[in-house]
Amino acid sequence: MSIGEQIAWDDTVLPFQLDNSDIRGRVARLDSALENVLEKHAYPPVVEALIAEATLLTAMIGQTIKLRWKLSLQIRGDGPVRLIATDYYAPEAEGAPARIRAYASFDRDRLDTQAEPYSQIGKGYFAILIDQGPDMTPYQGITPLAGKSLSACAETYFAQSEQLPTRFALSFGRATLPGQPQAWRAGGVMLQHMPGNSEAPKREAAEQAENWTRANMLLDTVEELELIGPRVGPPELLARLFHEEAPRVYDPQAVHFGCSCSEEKVRSTLSIYSAKDIGTMTTPEGTVTADCQFCGAHYVMDPATLGFEGKDG
Repeated sequence: MSIGEQIAWDDTVLPFQLDNSDIRGRVARLDSALENVLEKHAYPPVVEALIAEATLLTAMIGQTIKLRWKLSLQIRGDGPVRLIATDYYAPEAEGAPARIRAYASFDRDRLDTQAEPYSQIGKGYFAILIDQGPDMTPYQGITPLAGKSLSACAETYFAQSEQLPTRFALSFGRATLPGQPQAWRAGGVMLQHMPGNSEAPKREAAEQAENWTRANMLLDTVEELELIGPRVGPPELLARLFHEEAPRVYDPQAVHFGCSCSEEKVRSTLSIYSAKDIGTMTTPEGTVTADCQFCGAHYVMDPATLGFEGKDG
């Protein structure tokens, strides 16, 4: 694969289906989008790995849904890593990129930097939240943390909450390409068995189960370097894995890093507080500050313009 082809497939999610079975899927490649997520914070490597996995899962899951606004993934636990949160924003127009962001909250003093990353979450839950915008009731699905990875939790979520057999194969980490500095790369394949006709004869149901088993066996043969590239493009990867299943690809979706924070939104949040409350938030320098947990943006505001008492104008 040429450098141009590599760049074309970086930060994309490619939808596909296997025409010889009732299976759909996604191939994702994240490069600068993931690097931009992680460079905003000085996370320890063990936390970076969890955010990388969660971000990759979010990109693939978000693209499978007819999303009008936002899909969020939240993992909460009682271990040193208390929270991992991601947001996937649907494209605002035809041909526009989707936007993704993520962050983690953790107790640095309790963190075991030599341990397997997933073990640092402890007991808790895995949740998917879908917000389709104003005047729409948000959806929330929750399942207890299970298995040995976040991808295993996602598979359990779809099996229990959506009754959709789902499988993920992921790879992520720091990579060094010729002539380039070390940077994060991630890639993965998502398979999902679509629901069949409940009144289908048993023979057809058995064939569908056989198709699902065969697709999983083929996915088991994938290599980590095939998942993250850059030598193998997503269409070539699908041909290698599923050529006998007649893979059909659709238009890829670009995914960029993007945060929705703004000073206007911070001011709106602070508008519920009284002047007295705002006074307790004021720094010795006479300002009120706020930081975005996702992108690290730092906002500095005049307390006289905040709260519901004594605003300018």
